[in-house]
Amino acid sequence: MIANLITLFRLILVFVVISLFGRHVYLDILLVVLIGLILFLDAVDGYVARKLNQTSDFGALLDIVGDRIVECIFWVYFAVVGLIPIWIPIIVIARGFFTDGLRSAAFAQGKTPFGENTMMSSKWTRALTSSRASRSIYGIAKTIAFLYLGGLIAYTNSGVYPELIIGLELTGVILSAITVAMCLIRGLPVMIDGWKYVKN
Repeated sequence: MIANLITLFRLILVFVVISLFGRHVYLDILLVVLIGLILFLDAVDGYVARKLNQTSDFGALLDIVGDRIVECIFWVYFAVVGLIPIWIPIIVIARGFFTDGLRSAAFAQGKTPFGENTMMSSKWTRALTSSRASRSIYGIAKTIAFLYLGGLIAYTNSGVYPELIIGLELTGVILSAITVAMCLIRGLPVMIDGWKYVKN
């Protein structure tokens, strides 16, 4: 219950952040800190659920949906304000729909995203999708990309050394592209292992 409330709080907070960005440089700096909080709470909700023995299929699915919403909102926002190309959120959203559709098909047949009765049938697919290392590496990559892009908004609004903006924006695109590549790599095992549930 508490873990689910944390997930819902993250969702509310992400809308607050994107609605206030770009108004003032000092507010932007605060919002970058809030981005860090939103991403940090992603790890906290799972920890709380395990610590309080409140894990459930619903909680796992809510966590996945919450992560997907937060991630997509940030990618779309940064594309709308012109910091990254539109193909980045398009790829992330399409990948999310596809893998979540396969997860839904597996879930309907009694398989869960994680745990003992998981849809992941081999060790390498579980390692890429649900291992702590894989999730941590991808989480760190997202955190770096989102904090960097949010910080870039604050830097642009500061008006300091505007000649550096082009190079800083290119760095943001590179960080985002690396993160999206990791997103696609982590989605491949779901597509491979999950396809059999669609055929059934």
